Amino acid sequence: MNLENLKAEAARCAVRFVKSGMRVGLGTGSTARYAILEIARKIKAGELENITGVATSLASERLARENGITVEDLDARALDLAIDGADEIAPNLDLIKGAGAALLREKLVEIQAKELIVVADYTKMVRLLGEKAALPVEIVRFGFESTINRLKKFGEPVLRQKNGEPFVTDNGNYIADLRFSTDDAPTLALELKRLAGVVETGFFIGMATRAIVAFETEVKELIR
Repeated sequence: MNLENLKAEAARCAVRFVKSGMRVGLGTGSTARYAILEIARKIKAGELENITGVATSLASERLARENGITVEDLDARALDLAIDGADEIAPNLDLIKGAGAALLREKLVEIQAKELIVVADYTKMVRLLGEKAALPVEIVRFGFESTINRLKKFGEPVLRQKNGEPFVTDNGNYIADLRFSTDDAPTLALELKRLAGVVETGFFIGMATRAIVAFETEVKELIR
């Protein structure tokens, strides 16, 4: 089974936790996309009703609306659950997210969810965060070069680019992808957030309650 099939299978398993009447955080990225499409399929089939989505990116909002899911803006109300992918999943379900550059909106949505379900294929499992993926750090555009210089204290930052120009997030910011080496991700997360110019990081510490991970021969459910 190829990785796309595994992503789709993990997403289908996660959507089983979605019940009629729920407000659901809709994640961003290739695996979360399958979850959005599965929710839409269930609504069209009459298996779910009165579902309201709160999207973590403009792309996910557009996909949801195009497929018949009602979407609202984030407000102060709690979400019943959120479903999203991850770039890395540690054994304790701490995460690195943000390869799709939606980390700020993902965190704002998912911190209000009663449950955050992570969906992924087995390649996202790591022993320590940072083992495979760089850490996306969203930074303000003003003085971005000085911010990137300050990030060098913590590792090797690279400004993300697209078509030869700095990549701009949905929030109008830039992304610096930081290669780091530490076994204390929670402390690094706090230190980075205190850095002037940093808006948010792709560390999702203590947020995921459950992970649905598809392996070649089975789908495993991991609980914090």
